[in-house]
Amino acid sequence: MLQLDDPPTGERPKPPSALRRTRRDPRWARTLVVTGAIMMLLAGGAFVAKDLFVGYVTGNVQQDDLIVPAAEQQGRHASNNGAKTILLVGTDTRPDQSPGDAVRSDSIIVVHVPADHSSAYLISIPRDTWVRIPEFSNGRARYYGGHDKINAAFAVGGLKLTGREQRRYGMALLADTIEENWGLTFDAAAIVDFAGFTQIVEVLGGVDMYVDQETRSVHIGHDAKGETKVPYIQRFNTSGGTDLIPVAGITPQTYHVGYQHLEPWQALDYVRQRDTLPNSDYDRQRHQQQFIKALLRGIAGRDTLTDPAKLRKVLDVVGQSMTIDSGGIDLQDWIFALKGIGGDTLLTVKSNNGTFHESSVQPGAEALDDTTLALLEAVRADRV
Repeated sequence: MLQLDDPPTGERPKPPSALRRTRRDPRWARTLVVTGAIMMLLAGGAFVAKDLFVGYVTGNVQQDDLIVPAAEQQGRHASNNGAKTILLVGTDTRPDQSPGDAVRSDSIIVVHVPADHSSAYLISIPRDTWVRIPEFSNGRARYYGGHDKINAAFAVGGLKLTGREQRRYGMALLADTIEENWGLTFDAAAIVDFAGFTQIVEVLGGVDMYVDQETRSVHIGHDAKGETKVPYIQRFNTSGGTDLIPVAGITPQTYHVGYQHLEPWQALDYVRQRDTLPNSDYDRQRHQQQFIKALLRGIAGRDTLTDPAKLRKVLDVVGQSMTIDSGGIDLQDWIFALKGIGGDTLLTVKSNNGTFHESSVQPGAEALDDTTLALLEAVRADRV
């Protein structure tokens, strides 16, 4: 249950460093998707004017002090050597969402890069996982600590804030929550707006990927005249789930199994679906991971690399779709350190064996099974 109040009159908002408990190890934030795209470009066998390319990229991306404030970064030694663990958060803001509305983390992915930097593992944490969320204040709202689903942490951290501050404090509390429950700290992080990925796919002209199960859309359908309509009425039920009530005369957009080319609107719609899938959010997690890999392949493809105007447009929208934090390490150093990772060594891993694992203390919520807990411990110790 959320317990919030307003700060006393005259209390000035505190920086994130003053709001969180002291950590043994410093953490800084960077990006998975931008770095992944860049390292594939540099390692994909096509030579680009490297200095000009890297300089353009590093000057184009949005940067902010998401986890470690700039004041804490001054004077500390930061190295891109050794194993790295990255927190990737995807948000899926609604087109009709008002400024100040709570934003929950729609997708939470822990990315682990072993010490040899030869591969990367993508591990999704189910959004409904029941966790302890530590006490936190963002200067406008205070949370006294308690239990909730993990996707609430990002929302609570940014409550009563907007824009940049909402993202910064939301990420801070989510990272604290993961550390509180599983002992993981992060060397890098990125907040990605999945809606912004539509623009990337538009520049690429679509994305080629394998649809691994028939998927019906709850958001897009068509009537007999071919006009776009919403195919279902969605209603929350008493168990915390969603009931889908079909709208008469509307045929849902359906994605059939097989390799295919998805248009931009189809790609975003496909990776948003979970209510019509047998394993719900687990199936969606897998589809989002597959989409990221397909997107990286598209960015690193010959058609993009050999078209400077197209490549520049791609990099422009990639930078606009996420927020990163250099954290005291030059982004060019990260590009060099991780240049050996490509699509074939970006490995997706199932949590809870890809099925719902109900929490023993909170019906309707999830818990991580023993195998997944062991996996996270292996990440912490760099033994994946």
